[in-house]
Parts: sequence; structure tokens; C-alpha cells
Amino acid sequence: MPRLFVDAPLATGLEFDLPEAAARHVQVLRLQPGEALTLFDGRGGEYAARVREMGKRHVRVAVEGFDATERESPFRLTLLQALSATERMDYTVQKATELGVAEIRIVQSAYCGYKLAADRVDKRMQHWRGVAESAAEQCGRTRVPALHAPVRLEQALAEAPSAALRLLLSPIGAIRPAELPAAASEAVVLIGPEGGFSADEESLAALAGFTPLLLGPRILRTETATPVVAALLQARYGDF
Repeated sequence: MPRLFVDAPLATGLEFDLPEAAARHVQVLRLQPGEALTLFDGRGGEYAARVREMGKRHVRVAVEGFDATERESPFRLTLLQALSATERMDYTVQKATELGVAEIRIVQSAYCGYKLAADRVDKRMQHWRGVAESAAEQCGRTRVPALHAPVRLEQALAEAPSAALRLLLSPIGAIRPAELPAAASEAVVLIGPEGGFSADEESLAALAGFTPLLLGPRILRTETATPVVAALLQARYGDF
């Protein structure tokens, strides 16, 4: 059954025209009036709905019921993710969503090989939110990760959520995964760009309470490191 995200509050009994992207999806699937689909608005739970009308430029649906099911991890994971090239960033956002990450804060650091011009930020953020929404549709999440526009590392560190477990992925980590605390309910993880963080940036992270973590003997690409650490922490503290 098709499962679609709608960026507006839903309620049982509501009848409305789907937003353009969702309507296009339904049209591609060739759903007919009377056929069922599932909708969710990212506020928790999901809604049983049915197609009422199929037009050339609109799809009207009726919301028939609510299911309070939740598929969110009990472990709250926030990523401070260094900005990377478009395809790599798409992959990072997609896999982070599938792996239950609650929040993604994009970081512009000294060695980021990809620079995002100020006049393109809104367009790229809209694109990445779309990637997260599509991933949530596919994986069954009832909430979409919060996604924040790029800021300098100093600002990201200052604004990062408070959490007892703060980790910096590092090729010369102070601890290994086996040495992580036995229990944790939330974590903030700082992940660098392809070129890593500068010595000054690592010092700033240390002053902000981040402990360097070494994942293994091989250097991982930034888009590989993100799903690896998310899966590791979900297995240790979350719902894996």
C-alpha cells in the first residue's frame, strides 16, 4: 500500500487535495478512486486514507482513520554532519533517516570540499528535506528528522543539544566502540568532511565536551561513517 508524507496536520474525517509531489506519486502508481493509501504528517502515528477523485492535476483523498503506532527509536541521536558534495549529502540524509536519527545539523568546516553559496541554501535545504521525507515514507518512520541549515562549526557546537554522550569521529580516537558507556538515552555525534577536521576544530570540539571515537583501523568516507556510527549506536542503545 502506498505510504506518503503530507506536510500539514492530518485528522480523521479530513478531505483534501494532496500536495503536488504526493499527488504526482499517486498518479504514477495509477491509483483509482476507492483505493487505499497511508498518510503521515511527521507528528506521530499514521492515517488510513482513500482516493476520492483522480484528476489530471489533482488527487483528492479522504482520511478515514488514525493509527497511533510509533516506530521511533527510544535513543535520540543528533548528528553534527559536515557538509559534503550533493550526492554524498543525499546519501547521508537518506541513511540517517532510515537509521532513526532524530536531528541533523549541517556543519560548514575548514576542510569541506563543497561550498554552498548563500543564495542556494534554501533550495538545497528544500531538496534535502525532500530526501528525508522520501526515506521516511519508505522505511516506515512516523516522524521526519529535523534538518538544520549549514552553520560554522563554532556555532554548531554552541547550539548542539546537551547530552551526556558527545562523540567526535576521529582516526586517532581516544576510545573505541567497546569502551562506550553501558547505557545512554541520547547522543550528539560530530562527523567531519572528507578532509577531516583541522587541529583547531578538534580542539574546539574537545572544549565542548566531545570525546574522539575510533570506529576501526580503516578510514571511512564521510557518507560511510554516518550510517556506520548510527547503526552502532542504535544497536547499543536503541532499537536494533
